[in-house]
Amino acid sequence: MLELADSLPAVAIGHQIVLDLYDCARERLDSVDVVRTALVQTARAVGVTIVEEVFHKFSPWGVSGVVVIAESHLAIHTWPERRYAAVDIFTCGSSVDLHRATRYLQRVFEAERVVKKEFRRGSEVA
Repeated sequence: MLELADSLPAVAIGHQIVLDLYDCARERLDSVDVVRTALVQTARAVGVTIVEEVFHKFSPWGVSGVVVIAESHLAIHTWPERRYAAVDIFTCGSSVDLHRATRYLQRVFEAERVVKKEFRRGSEVA
């Protein structure tokens, strides 16, 4: 059964945002150092606990990475040749400011356009 965003229950195990960052700076998307720093700094800025991080630079271009946090994860996949990045941020509880994370990542990657989808996860768990 599909639920509309406006009808989501107030109580959920987690909150998730999925970001499509368009028209980004190519060189930023293709630098594993920039991508790693962006995700780690995002985690720090929103006050989550970093457990582990793994990033990989592809050849000829692109970066994928994940920051595992005590509250869940931040993940990214970049396509510099298309000036695009896909980001997934999932946290347990409601104390994390996911909108702050969105603004920060948009600024770091110089995204001209952001499409954001928000989800409440686990709302049917008893």
